[in-house]
Amino acid sequence: MTAAARKIRYCTRCVMPETKPDLQMDAEGVCSACRYIEKRKAVDWDARKKEFLRLVEKHRSKDQSNYDCIVPVSGGKDSTYQLYKILELGLNPLAVTALTCKQTELGRRNLLNLRKLGVDAVEVATNPVARRKMNRIGLEQVGDICWPEHVTIFTVPVRVAVQYKVPLLIWGENSQNEYGGPAADAENPTLTRRWLEEFGGLLGLRVADMAGQLGLQKKDLIQFTYPTDAELASVGVTGLFLGHYVPWDGYTNALVSGGLGMEMTPHAVEGSLVNYENLDNAHQNIHDYFKFIKYGFGRTTDFACLHLRRGRLSRADALMLVKRLDGKFPWSYIGNKLEDMLGEMDMSLDEFKRICERYTNKKLFVQDAEGRLVRDKNWDLTKINYDNE
Repeated sequence: MTAAARKIRYCTRCVMPETKPDLQMDAEGVCSACRYIEKRKAVDWDARKKEFLRLVEKHRSKDQSNYDCIVPVSGGKDSTYQLYKILELGLNPLAVTALTCKQTELGRRNLLNLRKLGVDAVEVATNPVARRKMNRIGLEQVGDICWPEHVTIFTVPVRVAVQYKVPLLIWGENSQNEYGGPAADAENPTLTRRWLEEFGGLLGLRVADMAGQLGLQKKDLIQFTYPTDAELASVGVTGLFLGHYVPWDGYTNALVSGGLGMEMTPHAVEGSLVNYENLDNAHQNIHDYFKFIKYGFGRTTDFACLHLRRGRLSRADALMLVKRLDGKFPWSYIGNKLEDMLGEMDMSLDEFKRICERYTNKKLFVQDAEGRLVRDKNWDLTKINYDNE
């Protein structure tokens, strides 16, 4: 680290850096995510549940001629848990899946397991040739190989809601609450078009921008396009975050989902410290690596903070895990090799490394005397500091 470099500031309770987008730190150095978890201890969950039941009853199909709600699902711990909870309430949901960019075999089994709960399901798989082109464009232009997935997980369920005339969608967590973000959006129980555009992962790259690139046409973008305001109004579509109405905890969700048959990996997945999250998309490790080189934190930091805020991990242990596991170069993910995944996009490893270099915020990582990033034999970087040291 050069003498002129400014150290990264971290939350004094968890280990999240100030570089996380939308994160705010107060005068005591505590981040907004920690404050939100603190506030949730005072929530009247019984009152929240009654409010949820009232809203659900308002949208229930009175003559059973249609579904009561749509539940967007991937087959992972959160969607398995939320579908189980919806069925527990006696509702008749339609489970809707927007398939990931590159579904893993484990993810496929978990998606099929979820349906064993006893639900009708709709699965939307977009054109794989067009999708791989979007993967490449997303990686090159905004540093996110998963850009197409981040669009369709929101657009596809809403499009199905309009098509089937089911007004109520029930999502899982509000990420602005769980991970920290603007207060107004963190406390909002509904998902709106504005929320999608600001926090849904578009990163400033509009769907319309894809047309004309790498031969993509407007017809390739149908499932990526959000319904019009008129279409939404005609059905009265609204989306609720279940995590606003019940005490949301990913680890609890994993325990319940495991008991319902969801499979997990035998060890922590690459780039993380848990074995129960992000099991369905082989591109996940690439996505998380770009988060690390852009902002100086990865999936290990996310999970260390989630467990730390709930008292399951000490800050010292969380810091050790972050130093040990976070930000590793994404050579593989759940049995899928990096070079094979790049080959599907007609991209070489050298091209990929050049893109990594372009998106790396050099101010966050150790450099040599000539200002070049210092990498070890595995091509891993080292942050300039991991704590307020």
